[in-house]
Amino acid sequence: MRIAIFGTGGAGGYFGAQLARAGEDVIFIARGKHLQAIHTQGLRVETPKGEIVIQPAQAVDDPTQVGVVDSVIVGVKTWQVTEAARAMQPMIGPNTFVVPLQNGVEAPSQLAEVLGTDHVLGGLCGTMSWIVGPGHIRSIGEMHFIKFGELDKRPSERAKQLRQAFERAGVKVEVPSDIHVSLWEKFLFVVSFGGVGAVTRAPIEVIRTLPETRRLLEECLREIFAVARARQVALSDGSVEKSMAFLDSLALGGTTSLQRDIADGKPSELEAWNGAAVRLGREVGVATPVHEFIYHSLLPLELRARGKVQFPA
Repeated sequence: MRIAIFGTGGAGGYFGAQLARAGEDVIFIARGKHLQAIHTQGLRVETPKGEIVIQPAQAVDDPTQVGVVDSVIVGVKTWQVTEAARAMQPMIGPNTFVVPLQNGVEAPSQLAEVLGTDHVLGGLCGTMSWIVGPGHIRSIGEMHFIKFGELDKRPSERAKQLRQAFERAGVKVEVPSDIHVSLWEKFLFVVSFGGVGAVTRAPIEVIRTLPETRRLLEECLREIFAVARARQVALSDGSVEKSMAFLDSLALGGTTSLQRDIADGKPSELEAWNGAAVRLGREVGVATPVHEFIYHSLLPLELRARGKVQFPA
């Protein structure tokens, strides 16, 4: 398959490198020093099992240079999705399909608004990978997976072909019968963990151990579960308990990208995480007071990181 990786960050770089190493025709969309390093040194992915180096790597910053591809895997930040959809249009042919990997549940609809629903699948991934330097991605742990599927829940040949490409690359891959359930299952735990972690500035072993913060985490989970059910998402009855069990299994020191970005004074995905939980709840008349408190508490820091308000650190 001819596959474009739009956004060669931690997730896009990791999964794109796996596909390229397996022989797929992969084109990386990157920019700046990251792109320059990929051109001169290749794309380097450091993993516990050794390094993957894709050299030479096909990499550009201008999608108009790529031509039509079979699939686009979208690895940009949540607030960049709509801009990315417009930029990738020269790569979209009649049969091209796009798979977003963003945390959150709104990326498929944002892409569909620009590209049309027929070109968009739902998708998500799990990986602990990030850029540590130009052209250099570090990946740790063993939790690396990708899931995608048609938004109308039907089986499709194109999803099957992409699944087979990932299988050839040795990536754990799944095409769920209902991608919306998978999206909301991840949204449930990552938004709750991220919000509580960002407010408390504590790692997961502290949050889940202290009775007070554990209750806060559980209440966040219950709020999102209620929103999902009200939006006709078929989360199972045990989803909250399953999410807590997963959070209890995480390694000591675990944090989310939201927590790390806010602590570092960087723009974060707050709007697509806790902000979305509040917004999506309001649309169906479900109150989310804990997420609303978290969102409102973190909003001044988010706006400062984006240069919209100023106050001392």
